[in-house]
Amino acid sequence: MASSTKRPRPRASGATTQDRSRTAPEAVEPEAVESEAVEPEAVESEAVEPEAVEPEAVPHVRVAVIGSGFGGLGAGVRLRRAGITDFVVLERADSVGGTWRDNSYPGCACDVPSHLYSFSFAPNPDWPRSFSGQPDIRAYLEKVADVFGLRPHLRFNTEVTEARWDVERTRWQITTTAGRWTADAVVAAAGPLADPQIPDLPGLDSFPGKVFHSSRWDHDFPLAGKRVAMVGTGASAAQIVPAIQPQVGKLTVFQRTPAWVLPRRDRAITELEKRLHGRFPITAKARRGTLFALRELQVDAFVRRPGLLKLVQRLAERHLADGVADPALRAKLTPDYRIGCKRILLSNTYYPALAAANTEVVPAGLREVRGSTLVAADGSEHEVDAIVFGTGFHVTDMPMGSRVFGADGTSFAEKWKEGMEALRGSTVHGFPNFFFVIGPNTGLGNSSMILMIESQLNYLIDALTRLDEIGATAMQPTARAQRRWNLELQHRMDRTVWSTGGCRSWYLDKSGKNTVLWPGSTTSFRRATRKVDLTEYELILRQDDRAALSEPFASSALSAPPSEPSAPSGPSAAATGTEEVMA
Repeated sequence: MASSTKRPRPRASGATTQDRSRTAPEAVEPEAVESEAVEPEAVESEAVEPEAVEPEAVPHVRVAVIGSGFGGLGAGVRLRRAGITDFVVLERADSVGGTWRDNSYPGCACDVPSHLYSFSFAPNPDWPRSFSGQPDIRAYLEKVADVFGLRPHLRFNTEVTEARWDVERTRWQITTTAGRWTADAVVAAAGPLADPQIPDLPGLDSFPGKVFHSSRWDHDFPLAGKRVAMVGTGASAAQIVPAIQPQVGKLTVFQRTPAWVLPRRDRAITELEKRLHGRFPITAKARRGTLFALRELQVDAFVRRPGLLKLVQRLAERHLADGVADPALRAKLTPDYRIGCKRILLSNTYYPALAAANTEVVPAGLREVRGSTLVAADGSEHEVDAIVFGTGFHVTDMPMGSRVFGADGTSFAEKWKEGMEALRGSTVHGFPNFFFVIGPNTGLGNSSMILMIESQLNYLIDALTRLDEIGATAMQPTARAQRRWNLELQHRMDRTVWSTGGCRSWYLDKSGKNTVLWPGSTTSFRRATRKVDLTEYELILRQDDRAALSEPFASSALSAPPSEPSAPSGPSAAATGTEEVMA
């Protein structure tokens, strides 16, 4: 960094009070100011000028967080700890929880051990089971919101319908269902498992029975004695099928591709363990550390040496043989790809439920709907009263992408036509001060996403802190840095089991590129996001701030030639054609 960047942040010569204000969260209400109406009697003739009407004030915050799941609440906690209290959390639903609020289907639980699936700064000694269920995880998130003082920052029933970068005022213009906002920075923490995906099937609209997605479960619909179709055999289906099979009259499972399933080592956590973890927190840390280390040891098999998974595959084959006696059904349920290529499921009850007398496994996807008759891709027909879709989410084509517009007016959807791409899974060229939590290529195949979330929160806080220290208004990655990062990432992806295992998974976009998973350990991602490398970024000044800079400062800080790139993680900065930047 040039020595001139150590100067205090320059003040804008023409900025208004509103531009410089930072409204406290309690006062940031979209309807805070109402326009004054002009009384009809006041206008006596056309010669009298009507009284000017004040435009509605748009509240401004330093940071707007989208979503109140693990990512959004974690962002709120870290912002407050960094001394940033001028933020709001915009949530489209009426409560916190994210995917753990939306997914309340029978049997819903986490497939990551409880003590690893929680924030490092908010340990929970009272987890009831080693793999906790949805109600307990949601209760944990509600407690996080309370304990860390996040309630005043939450804005429920506030769905973001558009976010657009204002080049002139160097801030985000945000439109929601509850009003408008402006923000210096946006944190997108809605997550990839937010918007359910239901296939566009011929005749589905005319189905006379009940239809819903696993993440929008209709608890008012009685399943007892009904003929129910389960479409999909992923992680949700592996929990739903055993939960509803005993009560339904007939269960028809449409399976395009079978999954590898391993035993689930779940048990109740004893009261003695809870008291021990509560009284001596070091024991809970040790438990978490052990769980973390075991999963880090598995990474090499997934990302570099898939052949090491052969032993795990034999365990899965044995688990299938123990759970399904019928050889014909076993054949239907045996995958033809290497274990790990698709998400590995954990269940002790899935196979017995599929082998039950009232369950039929159809080894094909659903092709069309004719009244109450479902027609499979193999031509078989099945009469049902209800359809449950366990068909996943819009992950590589997130709907929010069409609502966010960057510096040149381009949306994420347009930017990512050839596939999602970000720098370190967090920032995208052309979208200043826009930070992802669980962004492109940050997903995991074997460990806790909370570890990745916390790493990205480290990166977010460091970025905001550095902007304050330097006196810049915004930052965006250089196109060169972003491209280099992703070329190296995809090169590493080529040898992973997700690319070589012989399957087609939801990790891949329509072109076959894996834009979802991280091809490394959580430790390596933590190192990659520990600090912001300013040589990878363009730093943007507000228009008025640029005018306030002295000529020597401007010439030395804004006109420095870009340096040569270093290792794959650190390309140099480059200037944009439309905005001044500091190298």
